[in-house]
Amino acid sequence: MIQVLFFAQVRELLGTAKLELSAEGITTAESLRAALAAKDDKWAKVMSSDKLLVAINQTMSQWDASVVDGDEVAFFPPVTGG
Repeated sequence: MIQVLFFAQVRELLGTAKLELSAEGITTAESLRAALAAKDDKWAKVMSSDKLLVAINQTMSQWDASVVDGDEVAFFPPVTGG
């Protein structure tokens, strides 16, 4: 299983903070994003954002980074500050 976490506006838009997903067919952060986007139109809109960031096992990652069974993957918007 892959533990998937959502933070900030991503969590608010999806209405959930986390879920578990089978690792079957998931090989990269991009393939995970595509699987989530396929859930429905709301998920597709949030997951298709070009501003979406991803971290795997609490390390900022690129979309082509490998994802394996047991990983924790987090999706969040860019962090801003002032």
